[in-house]
Amino acid sequence: MSTTTRLWIALGSLLGVTFAVLLWMGREIYHQAPPMPERVATPSGQVLYTRADIEAGRQVWQSIGGQQLGSIWGHGALIAPDWSADWLHREADELLGMWARRDDGTAWASLDEGRQEALKARLRKDLRSNTYDATNGTITVSDDRAIAISNVAAHYESLFGNDPATAKLRETYAMRDGTVDTIEHRRELTAFFFWSSWAAVTTRPGAAMSYTSNWPYDPVVGNTPTPSAFLWTVFSVLFMIAGIGLLAWHYAVWHRNEPHLAPPATDPLAGLQITPSMRATAKYFWVVIALFLTQILLGAVTAHYQVEKDFYGMAISEALPYSLSRSWHTELAVLWIATAWLGTGLYIAPAVSGHEPRFQRLGVNFLWGCLLVIVVGAFAGQWFAVMQKLGLANNFWFGHQGWEYVDLGRFWQLFLFVGLVLWLVLMGRALWPALRRKDDLASIVGLLFLSTVAIAAFYAAGLMWGEHTHIAVVEYWRWWVVHLWVEGFFEVFAVAVMSFLFVKLGLVRARTATVNVLFATIVFMAGGVLGTFHHLYFAGTTTAVIALGASFSALEVVPLALIGMEAYETWSHGRATPWMARYRWPIMFFLAVSFWNLVGAGLFGFLINTPLALYYMQGLNLTPLHGHTALFGVYGMLGLGLMLFCLRGLRPDVAWSEGRLRGAFWSLNIGLTLMALLTLLPLGVLQLSAALEHGYWFARSEHFMDQAIVHLLIWMRMPGDTIFAVGALLFGWFVLRLWIAPRKASARIGRAVQDRG
Repeated sequence: MSTTTRLWIALGSLLGVTFAVLLWMGREIYHQAPPMPERVATPSGQVLYTRADIEAGRQVWQSIGGQQLGSIWGHGALIAPDWSADWLHREADELLGMWARRDDGTAWASLDEGRQEALKARLRKDLRSNTYDATNGTITVSDDRAIAISNVAAHYESLFGNDPATAKLRETYAMRDGTVDTIEHRRELTAFFFWSSWAAVTTRPGAAMSYTSNWPYDPVVGNTPTPSAFLWTVFSVLFMIAGIGLLAWHYAVWHRNEPHLAPPATDPLAGLQITPSMRATAKYFWVVIALFLTQILLGAVTAHYQVEKDFYGMAISEALPYSLSRSWHTELAVLWIATAWLGTGLYIAPAVSGHEPRFQRLGVNFLWGCLLVIVVGAFAGQWFAVMQKLGLANNFWFGHQGWEYVDLGRFWQLFLFVGLVLWLVLMGRALWPALRRKDDLASIVGLLFLSTVAIAAFYAAGLMWGEHTHIAVVEYWRWWVVHLWVEGFFEVFAVAVMSFLFVKLGLVRARTATVNVLFATIVFMAGGVLGTFHHLYFAGTTTAVIALGASFSALEVVPLALIGMEAYETWSHGRATPWMARYRWPIMFFLAVSFWNLVGAGLFGFLINTPLALYYMQGLNLTPLHGHTALFGVYGMLGLGLMLFCLRGLRPDVAWSEGRLRGAFWSLNIGLTLMALLTLLPLGVLQLSAALEHGYWFARSEHFMDQAIVHLLIWMRMPGDTIFAVGALLFGWFVLRLWIAPRKASARIGRAVQDRG
């Protein structure tokens, strides 16, 4: 049995086992999710909230942007509070203050330490006791707690309305006046916030922890890390060390036996025949630039909202609220990167097979038109939703679903899924002749096609929940899309494309590339599939999820640990022969991918993904530190690098401006570095210190965010953001000049080679 066959068997077995476990644990999450009560009532029978109130409250929350305006259970935006943690703290304060005034005749702060501790013990007993009766679906709360709930609800009804008393707080949270349209909807919203905080503090039956594993950290109410969080954090570190050791051993043994490969004397791709459908992909890359620049503009607006609601004196928040600007900013990141990769696939497929199917160009153009309709239609629907002009009845289908990264209304989700299926059909019919060939590239082409199938199919995970599906179950399926779809199968697709390109350029043997691609896929998916669980530690799930997620998410770091060696090899390829000067900048972007893979995905990723670390850090600025450096640093840079490879073939006779590309490359990387080191990292560390000292609620509160040092750190984003934007503009100008007033390459070949040297 050949090495390639064994690797295919290993990959198939691995995926079969890991997805079986993933689905099994999904079943457990479904059965053990925090209960949704039929009513919340006092012992005397007074009904505070009904299930209909809680369900409608979640619909209201989703319509205003959901996880794009604050967060629930730590998932979402960072300016406004985590509403579950904020409610929990405010309810605790109300009860302690009430008891101090009534029982001791003084304010809570005036009590001595012994009396305060006695009241805290009473508070924990009241809040943590599970009074849910499954026979009638009732949560019973004490009369005192009912008063506290009423007072906290009044605060939120004021905050989400137009009350001048909370105007300053709305500005701190970057909320527009009248965020929620009616008083009834605001009351229903408080029902959902109460339930999410109830699940965060109420003891799970048969366990000594809450439904969210005692998250958020708030020692006043008894929410502290569980023993399992400590245990599985230690095991995850051991898994990572063992995995790195095994991979280092394999890398050393395999590469020691690899003979040197002399590169060809001339560019093997110079004679590539550009087909009509390949030429039609150019418009995809124009859209990439437009979406990329728009995303940066919205990012600047979103970041500015952290210091003031107005944008340099312009009251744009009334027309472009923070939750909307952040929705579009995060969605555009996924959309432009995905468009770059979809365009690359459509360009590469005929090049792989040497076959142009009938009507392929028509299909490429039609898909491009569909993508434009989806972007415009979905974004328009979200604007109407957040501005409270769409109505709750239509919001789920045409407005804003409220789930970060999968905010599109269900109609637009379905439309995008159909578009991805069309992309799969276009890819499959173009690759079919290559799939039938039994040559050295067969396995790479096969993996490329299977990753294409997975990209189309796994987006369907975003269709697995309905408008009223339990939030814990929605989170489970949502991370199938965000983690497995974006971080998993797109990565396999990109690795297969790059391997094909390096083989075609004569820089890597086909057999070597095949083995490396299959092995890298095995290593990545070994941690990647079950590593999905590390996003679900505190989303109403169980201890088994923490155990599996901690162990396997640590393994995601393993293939990144030796990324420096791969980066060196990539750099060596770029200097192997003079004609490689043509591909210098695509390879430089691949080199940047290697760097940010190690730093953004590896170092900053592992910083936050063990159970104990994430317990304290989830939803703090250390999360976007990982998100920005991994999403753009890895996937964005990869998209730009693949795009440059395609542009080299689409405009073979046009001179490339070395100066613009050099400026773009270094500006993007330096800007991203400054953004991370001057703002996200120090602000995240300050928040972590505040959370450890006072509780999670404080690190996300207006008291913390209004500090002068926080405002200074936010303003410190400006140098990095500006340099980054300059890089994006230079890249866009470079692409534009390839079509508008291009210069012929022949007159500048000598200078390009000279620059390379």
